[in-house]
Amino acid sequence: MKKFLSITLCALLAVSLLVGCGQNANQPEQGNTATESDEIKIGVNYELSGEVATYGQSSVDGIELAIKQVNEAGGVNGKKIKLVKYDNKSEPSEATSIATKLITQDKVVAVLGPATSGSFKATIPVAMSNKVPVASGSATADDVTVDASGVKEFAFRICFNDSYQGTAMATYAKTKFNATKAALISDSSSDYAKGLAENFIKTFEGDGGTIVAHESYVSGDTDFNAIITNIKSKQFDVLFVPGYYNEAGLIIKQVRDQGINVPVLGADGFDSPVLLELAGAKALNDVYFSNHYSSLDQDPLVQEFIEDFKAEYNREPDAFNALGYDLANFVVDGIKRTADLTSENLQKSLASTTDFKGVTGSFSIDENNNPVKAIVVVGLKDGQQHSSEKVSN
Repeated sequence: MKKFLSITLCALLAVSLLVGCGQNANQPEQGNTATESDEIKIGVNYELSGEVATYGQSSVDGIELAIKQVNEAGGVNGKKIKLVKYDNKSEPSEATSIATKLITQDKVVAVLGPATSGSFKATIPVAMSNKVPVASGSATADDVTVDASGVKEFAFRICFNDSYQGTAMATYAKTKFNATKAALISDSSSDYAKGLAENFIKTFEGDGGTIVAHESYVSGDTDFNAIITNIKSKQFDVLFVPGYYNEAGLIIKQVRDQGINVPVLGADGFDSPVLLELAGAKALNDVYFSNHYSSLDQDPLVQEFIEDFKAEYNREPDAFNALGYDLANFVVDGIKRTADLTSENLQKSLASTTDFKGVTGSFSIDENNNPVKAIVVVGLKDGQQHSSEKVSN
C-alpha cells in the first residue's frame, strides 16, 4: 500500500510540474531581446498599398536607404540590421495585426511605422502590453504619444504634431500675408484634419483674426464646387485646407477654376507628387504648406542625403523619404547607445535622445516622447517647391 501511494504521489508531482511548465510557456514575454548572433531585427509596418500608399512607400524607401548605409558601414557592434517588412494596406486593423506578428512572432526589438496617425495609434496597445517601442516618422495627431491617461512610454515620433502645424500656419498667415480674414475647407472625417483646423482657428482668432467661412467634406469626395461656391461670396485673405493630397489637389484646382486666387495654405498632407497630378501646375501657385523638410535646404547633411537618395532611387527625395530616413537612424542611434539590447532598454535610450542630427532637423525627445524641432513652410510655384522658410516654435 505504501509503495502504491508513493508511486501515485510521484506521478501527481510529475503531472503538476508539466502543467506548470506549460502554463509558463504560454505566458507572454515582456519585451524582446536581440538574441541572433549576427543580426538585430527591426519591424517595418507601413502603408504599401491602399489609400495613402504614397506616404508609406516613400517612408520605407528612406528607411531602407538608411539601413543599407548602416549595414555597409559595419552594422551596430558587428551585427547587421535586418528589416522585417509587411504591408498594412492603409488599414488600422491590419496595422494592429502586423504589429502583433512583428512583436510576438518575429521578435523585433522595435517597430517602425505606420505613417498615419490612426494606423499608428492602433499599434500602440500591442507595443505597451509587450514593452516593445514603436516609432513613426509622420504620425502627427496630438494624442499619439500622450493623452488624458498619460504618456504612452513605448510610442515615439520624430515629427511635430498637428497642434504645432495648425498654430504655425495661422501665425504664418498673419505674419506673411497680414491676413485678418480666413476661410477653411476641411476633412470632417479625419482626426488629422480636425486637429489642424481646430488649432488654426484657435490661433488665428486668438490673434484677432476672423474665420468668415468653414466648409467640410469627407475623405473620398471628388466634387467640391458646391462648398467652394458657398465661400466664394465671402471676403477673405487666405484659404486653409487641412487634409490629405487626394482631396486637396482637387479642391485647389476647383478653387482656382472658380476664380479664387488668394493664397492657399495647408499642412504636410499636401506633400505628394499626386497633388500636382490632381491640381495641375497652373493651380499650384501661391500655395504654402507646413512640412518637415525641403530639398532647398542648403545644410550639408541635407544635400548629402539628397545625393545619396538620388544615387539609390534615381529621383529627388520628398519629405516622407527624409522622415523615413531619419526615423531609421533615430532607432539605430538608440540601439547604439543601449549596452544590453532588449526592447525595454532600447525604450530608455530612445526616450533620452538629445541633439539628434537629422535631415529633417536636429531634435531632442521631450517628456512626452515628441521631438523639439523647427517647422518648414514650403512655397509652390507651378507645382514645384520654390521657397522654404524655417519657423521655430
